[in-house]
Amino acid sequence: QVQLVESGGGLVQAGGSLRLSCAASESIDNIAAMGWYRQAPGKQRDFVARITSGGSTNFAASVKGRFTISRDNGNNTVYLQMNSLKPEDTAVYYCNAFVRGNLYWGQGTQVTVSS
Repeated sequence: QVQLVESGGGLVQAGGSLRLSCAASESIDNIAAMGWYRQAPGKQRDFVARITSGGSTNFAASVKGRFTISRDNGNNTVYLQMNSLKPEDTAVYYCNAFVRGNLYWGQGTQVTVSS
């Protein structure tokens, strides 16, 4: 069982920045992929970004150029740096990890962007 704990959410004005963290309960060295999703009220959970163990990254079109994802294997943590935030980025952000054939999710962290 892998536990993921997100942090770093909060309230920010449009144009501002936040950095989300996802701390894993075990080494992420061999975790094939870790990612971020988000869910706005009344909407489905959508893909935001992903990073593989080799460092390859993918982003949703809506955040490309504004968000970056990185991993710190030494701290077993994945980060989501969010810049130029927009009100439509408001959502609960969830971290996930695909480990040994299972998909694990964190509890989520709220991001609210005011206009």
